[in-house]
Amino acid sequence: MIRIALADDQALVRSGFRALLGLFEGLQVVAEAEDGAAAIESVMATHPDVLLLDVRMPKRNGVEVVTELARRGCLPPTLLLTTFEDDFAMVAGVRAGARGYLLKGVTPEVLVDAIRTLANGGSYLYAPLSAPPPNEDRQTAQHASMAPGAEQLTDREREVLKLLSSGITNKEIAAALRLSEGTVRNHVSSIFAKLGVNDRTKAVLSALHRGLV
Repeated sequence: MIRIALADDQALVRSGFRALLGLFEGLQVVAEAEDGAAAIESVMATHPDVLLLDVRMPKRNGVEVVTELARRGCLPPTLLLTTFEDDFAMVAGVRAGARGYLLKGVTPEVLVDAIRTLANGGSYLYAPLSAPPPNEDRQTAQHASMAPGAEQLTDREREVLKLLSSGITNKEIAAALRLSEGTVRNHVSSIFAKLGVNDRTKAVLSALHRGLV
């Protein structure tokens, strides 16, 4: 049985998640919280296997909750949830110790798949509402941290990846490394291929999970 704590400031959303998860075998919601402070206390009290955590909540937001639980040494595998794509929250949350990130508009099957992946020690990095196709994206989300080419990154590609993680543009990376912008684009494409990702945010998230940056 996977024991789940659910933190969201909207009661209707919490009840919807609770009812949804009750339809799947092996999942049990053991705690609920309506704000960040309550989320911290509920995790400390129940020690869930997985924490479903809304990014934007009163008192403490999702990133702050992850940071505080990690500081206390009590951070369970945490899946950040939000209603819109927020690259800053995604990267900040993973830097703080979250193991996954999903939009609330994903299908129930994707949500449950993400929960089970985290409970089994994996990461579930991203699942957008639209393109790329859902099956392709789910596979990318599940296996981005396990793509075989990370150890094949060159020293230059690692430099580019580190600068990517700071959020600067290809033009700014080119200036910093004294390369042409076209050369930087080639390095970025190679990094994507080796990490098994298809955009900058996923590359940064994968790099964070691997300890590359």
